[in-house]
Amino acid sequence: MPQYLKKRFGGQRIQVYMSVLSLILYIFTKISTDIFSGALFIQMALGWNLYLSTVILLVVTAVYTITGFQEVGWYTGLEQRYRQAIPNVTVPNTTCHLPKPDAFHMLRDPVSGDIPWPGLIFGLTVLATWCWCTDQVIVQRSLSAKSLSHAKGGSVLGGYLKILPMFFIVMPGMISRALYPDEVGCVDPDICQRICGARVGCSNIAYPKLVMALMPVGLRGLMIAVIMAALMSSLTSIFNSSSTLFAIDVWQRFRRQATEQELMVVGRVFVVFLVVISILWVPIIQISNSGQLFDYIQSVTSYLAPPITALFLLAIFCKRVTEPLARLTWWTRHRPHSELEKEVQEGTAGTADVPSGEGPTGAGGTENPRHGQEQPAAPRRSWGQLLWGWLCGLSRAPERALSPAEKAALEQKLTSIEEEPLWRSVCNVNAILLLAVNIFLWGYFA
Repeated sequence: MPQYLKKRFGGQRIQVYMSVLSLILYIFTKISTDIFSGALFIQMALGWNLYLSTVILLVVTAVYTITGFQEVGWYTGLEQRYRQAIPNVTVPNTTCHLPKPDAFHMLRDPVSGDIPWPGLIFGLTVLATWCWCTDQVIVQRSLSAKSLSHAKGGSVLGGYLKILPMFFIVMPGMISRALYPDEVGCVDPDICQRICGARVGCSNIAYPKLVMALMPVGLRGLMIAVIMAALMSSLTSIFNSSSTLFAIDVWQRFRRQATEQELMVVGRVFVVFLVVISILWVPIIQISNSGQLFDYIQSVTSYLAPPITALFLLAIFCKRVTEPLARLTWWTRHRPHSELEKEVQEGTAGTADVPSGEGPTGAGGTENPRHGQEQPAAPRRSWGQLLWGWLCGLSRAPERALSPAEKAALEQKLTSIEEEPLWRSVCNVNAILLLAVNIFLWGYFA
């Protein structure tokens, strides 16, 4: 996405700003919260086997949710028991009262509601546009699709899956609060400290508490394995995006002639740095912000969503917007000629600079004068060197240089937007069906 902004506006300031901002957000929101969420499950399930299959993720979650609904009497029973769930340990508080009449409605009063409907409709739209349409972690999955139909199908499938958190995350949290009011709904700081290690509340343990206390032994281990696998998958995507942003948009500003192998090593070392910083940030998340993890994530990202969303929308729909108008930062200087546009081809500096382990031809296709002469055998490397090369991505054989015709064919294949009529129709029909389902759910719960 930073490269798109550079191509759209021409300067480097917005590109660098977006790259650095994305890296900071990945550290303090995405990576830290994923690690913290996994730590909660590990803390409550120490000793359980976490290496189980994740194929039946939705089936296990559905069984676990249905079991919780049976415990509380399905949806009507959940509503009654959630209102009546009172901890055994209480403290005097004159501000406590029964839930508001609109507590079970999504669209609430714009003045007195805790989540006013204008903010829910317009504010969340701005935040969701940035997160799901322009964030590097999300967009890279669409860009890596095999074809345009695959990208559309993945987006539609993601839309279907986004319906499930209402039933697999929100309602199980309400079930946990109704079944375990003394743990999840603790009010005494000393008791909360003993239960979950946080004096400000134990709402963060609602989901793992329900899993550990309600599910049978076999499904309990399977559910924990599913959660851990999902967190690891999410962390992998974030690490890949972070290393790419740092190596391409930051490191190359200091090392303009860095080779591909150097960028790969730098990217992997930067991943280690991200892990260390994120782990150090986890205790701060646990202590601060009243222990409410989701509120922490949303409060950080919501402040930055409006200008970034406006930037991308103007870049796409308004051709008159230029780089000086869209600039979001002032600490970099605009250069009339970007040196980053110069592509450094290996072999063009002369045959004397070509290492003996590389191919015989240079960038221009001329044969290396050393080709045909006897080359000294490459020294044997130890197992430690081989392992280090594999970890850093240096063990690959040199790739064959593509001819101009092959490059053109590959470019055509990668940039083609052709679709088969059948799958285009399937994606379009499912998109319309998805919109209809969302409209029905909003109308039912609003």
